[in-house]
Amino acid sequence: MARVRTADGYELHTEAHGEGVPVLLSCGLCNTTENWRPQVESFVRAGLQLVLWDYRGHGRSDAPDDPEAYGIDRVVDDLSRVLDWASPDRPAVVGGLSFGGLASLHLALRRPERVRGLLLVDTGPGFKNPKAQARWEEMVERTASFVESRGMRAFVEGRAADTTVGLHPERPVARAAADAIAAQVPHGVAHFARRVAGPAPPVIDELSGITAPALVIVGEKDDAYLRAAEVMESRLPNARRVTIAGAGHLVNLDEPEAFDRAVIDFVLKLPEDG
Repeated sequence: MARVRTADGYELHTEAHGEGVPVLLSCGLCNTTENWRPQVESFVRAGLQLVLWDYRGHGRSDAPDDPEAYGIDRVVDDLSRVLDWASPDRPAVVGGLSFGGLASLHLALRRPERVRGLLLVDTGPGFKNPKAQARWEEMVERTASFVESRGMRAFVEGRAADTTVGLHPERPVARAAADAIAAQVPHGVAHFARRVAGPAPPVIDELSGITAPALVIVGEKDDAYLRAAEVMESRLPNARRVTIAGAGHLVNLDEPEAFDRAVIDFVLKLPEDG
C-alpha cells in the first residue's frame, strides 16, 4: 500500500498486488478499493499486477472539505499520478467500472502513450443529449443529498445495493464492500458526486481517436448500460464486447469467475508493449 500525493497536496490510498502486466482499475461512484478485492487473488495468480486506488473523497483517500478541491480535471490527474506511481516505465491496462470507465477514457485521450489497453466495465462515454445529461445530474444530486442527510450505511443498505455491492449482498465479499462504503465520510462522496461524476463531460465524439485495444464488459441484467456498451464497441476502433450472463451493474461481484476469465484472457493476449 502507498499514499500517492495529488497536485494540490492531498493523499490517495493506493495498492499494488503481484507482478507482471500492470492493470489499474478504478471504482464506480461511492465505491472503494474493497469492491475489487475478489479480483486480487486470481489476477496475481495469472501473472498480473493489480493496481487499485480510492478517489479523493472516497475510501481511505483524503476527503477535502472544500468543494473546490473536486473536479474532473483533478481526478483524471490523480489517476495519471497513480498510473505513474504503479508503472513508471511502461504502459498499463487501465479501466474501471461505471464512472471509473469514463475516467479511464478521459485518461486515454490525454495520455494515450501510457495506456496499453482499456477495460470498460458497465460504463458509458457520457451524455450528448442535454435532457439525458440533466436526468443523470438529477440522479447524482439525489445520491449526494441522501448520503448527506442519512449517511453512507443507509445508502449502501437501501436501494443503492444493486449499484454498490451487486445482486448478492449476502455474500462475504459484498458485505466487506458494503462495510467499506459505509465507513466513508458523506461530504467527500457528495462533493465528488456533484462536482465530478455528475458534470463529467462526454467523450462519445472522441472514441474513434482511441486506438488502444479495449474490452467492453457489461452485465446481462444491467439495462442502463447495455446500449452504452454497444455504442462503445461500435465506435472504438479496436474493441470487443463481452456480456456476462446473470450479472448486473456490479459484474465483478455478481459473477467474479466469468469476469476474471474475460479480463485475464484479454490482458494476456495483448500485443507486447513497447
